Amino acid sequence: MSHVIQYQPQWIREDFVDFIAEKINPVWAWKKVKASIVDVQTLSADFYQIQLQPNHNFRACLFSAGQSVLVTVVIAGVREQRSYSIVKITEHGNVVIAVKRQGKVSNALTRLAVGSVVEISQVQGDFTLDSSVEPVLLLASGSGITATYSLLQQAIRQKVSQIDLIYFTRDDAFHTELQQLSEQNSQFHYHHFNTLAQKQHLDLGLLQNTVADFQQRQSYACGAKGMMQSLNQIYQQLGIADRLKQEYFHTVVDENAAVQPVLFLRAQQEFEARTNLLESAEQAGLRPAYGCRMGICNTCTCTKVSGSTKNLQTGEIDHDSNTQIKLCISQAVSPVVINL
Repeated sequence: MSHVIQYQPQWIREDFVDFIAEKINPVWAWKKVKASIVDVQTLSADFYQIQLQPNHNFRACLFSAGQSVLVTVVIAGVREQRSYSIVKITEHGNVVIAVKRQGKVSNALTRLAVGSVVEISQVQGDFTLDSSVEPVLLLASGSGITATYSLLQQAIRQKVSQIDLIYFTRDDAFHTELQQLSEQNSQFHYHHFNTLAQKQHLDLGLLQNTVADFQQRQSYACGAKGMMQSLNQIYQQLGIADRLKQEYFHTVVDENAAVQPVLFLRAQQEFEARTNLLESAEQAGLRPAYGCRMGICNTCTCTKVSGSTKNLQTGEIDHDSNTQIKLCISQAVSPVVINL
């Protein structure tokens, strides 16, 4: 008796389709967003504006000013990621980012030639402008100007009644464009501090002298550790922390924090947390989902069932049960149970 072998088709795997597609065209992919570098401009000695042309999988229509994308580059055979704020999306749907040549991914990205292909995420992040037309205060330092510049353009389009920008910079990236916007829009007041020319740092006196009614405004801040720490301290002391919306591009880590036991409830895995919860879990051999590792995307968001965690960006300590935290910017300051 002969046996008839019937052909049973298998679902086509996405990685196989992508492998074949990229042989034909490097930006083709089934679901992934791949993008080719179409233009690179120098903003300063180590700061570059890079324009990316994404494939048809990118949903440009979902972009709100202040959001970012994760960019993935392959370095020595390893996929490495970093989040970059979007300066703008062009009328043709191209993504413009600004990259400072510092760190592994940024160094590699700024050295790629026009025509090179990288992988990017969809837009992400909640550092976005409220829909109100009430006066706002924008604060930026260093490469934090990228997201802030995007918010400024949106505020002008939105006809916000008064916009003040305080900008601390060493390299004057976007300075000319900001001056022009200030000249063209009477409601926009630009306060520029070149910290090489004048040793000026953010303090309460500077805020009061520059924007007298800053306590009544919604504020948006993006910048380096020093400015952000000073700003958070001022706003907390004045009791107006709820008026501050912020984004860090450096995570502040307290390396002297005590070791705390952490339990992943569903996995029944316990480990000791010495740094942020994401890194601590990884050091224990666990693999929780993550994206930007900087508190910008929501990939590592989960529920803290019990215990106290410190937000490494704001310094705030959350004692409540069943609250949402981001593993990458949260540190255990007591025994903690997480629903993972």
